[in-house]
Amino acid sequence: MKKSIDGNALVYCDGAFNTPNGKTAHGLVRFTERYDVVGVIDENYAGRDAGEVLDGKPNGIPVFANMDQAVETLNASGNTPKSLVIGLAPDGGRLPQEAKATIAKALEMGWNVDSGLHDFLTNDAALMAVANTNNCRVRDVRKTPDRDKLHFFTGEIEKVDCLKLAVLGTDSALGKRTTAWLLVHGFRDAGQRAEMIGTGQTAWMQGAKYSMVMDSCINDFVSGEIEHAVVSAYKNESPDVIVIEGQGSLMNPAYPGGFEILAAGRPDYVILQHAPKRLEYDGFPGYKMHSLAEQINAIEVISGKKVIAITVNHEEMKEDEILEACKQITLETKLPAFDVLKYGTKDLIALLKEKI
Repeated sequence: MKKSIDGNALVYCDGAFNTPNGKTAHGLVRFTERYDVVGVIDENYAGRDAGEVLDGKPNGIPVFANMDQAVETLNASGNTPKSLVIGLAPDGGRLPQEAKATIAKALEMGWNVDSGLHDFLTNDAALMAVANTNNCRVRDVRKTPDRDKLHFFTGEIEKVDCLKLAVLGTDSALGKRTTAWLLVHGFRDAGQRAEMIGTGQTAWMQGAKYSMVMDSCINDFVSGEIEHAVVSAYKNESPDVIVIEGQGSLMNPAYPGGFEILAAGRPDYVILQHAPKRLEYDGFPGYKMHSLAEQINAIEVISGKKVIAITVNHEEMKEDEILEACKQITLETKLPAFDVLKYGTKDLIALLKEKI
C-alpha cells in the first residue's frame, strides 16, 4: 500500500459534512494521497461511518462528535493523528469562530494544521504562538505565493501534445474535482499514464502533484500558473492524458470560473459536470441556472473545442432516476452522459481513449 505524504489526519467538518459546505472533507474521505484520514469531526453524524454517510459505501473512517471524543478513541486504537485538516468549504472561505478552539487543542497536542480557507491561520497571532511553542507546522493552502514565485503565460503549452481534458461544470460545488480524479484513476487502471492538474485547495490536499489555487491567485498570473502546472506535468511525467480540474462555472454569478482554464489550459475536449435536479445556482436562490444547451454553447464558442460528454451529479435523485436522467440528457444534447461516481468510469474511459 502506498504511504501517504503527511501521515494520519483528523478532518474537522463540524456542522457541514454531507452538505455543499463540506466538499473539502468529502474529497478527503473519498480519496487522498496526502493523508491517511482516520476520522471526521461532525456532531450531526457522530458514531457513523463517513463513507456510508457520503456515498452509502462504508470505508472505515469514523465520524466523531467533537475533538475530545476523537482524540480518546484514536489514541486508544493507535491511530493518533499527526495533523488536523480543516474540511470546511463555506461560502467566502471564512473560518467559524468555534473552530479555533479545536485548532488550538490540536496545536497544544503538537499536531500540524492544514487549512484551505481564506481566513489564514498564519495571520492569527494567538494560534501561531501555540504552534511555535509546540513546534507545529501550519499551512494555509490558499495563501498566494510571493509574486516572484508566480508564473506568467508564455505559450509553452502549445508544445504539450498529449490529450488534455478539462472537467468543467454548470455550477460550483458540483463534483468536478471528484470526476477529474475518477477519470485519472480510470485511465491509470486502463493502462494509460494520466496526471491530474489541481486548481483548488482540496486537490492539493488530496495529493495532486501539479496544482495551483485559482481562486486566490493574483489575476495577472492565473493563466501562467495553469499553464505552468500543465507544462510541468507534461515534462516531468510524460503522460498520455492530462485532466484539468474545473472551478465554479462560466455563468455562476458568485463563482465564475472556467474561462482561464479554457484559455490557458487549452484542452482538446471538455467534459461537463451537471446536476439535473439543480435549478438555481449554488447558494443563490433566485439566480436560475442557465440551461445545459446554453452552457455547452458558451464553452464551445469561447474555446473552439467540443464538449465531448456530460457527467451527472445525482444529488436529490433516487437510484432509479439516474439512468433515465442520463438518457434524457443524451436526447437533449446528443452527447453521451455518465454518472461516474455511481457507476464507474469504464464506459467514459473507453470513449476518451479513442482520442489519445
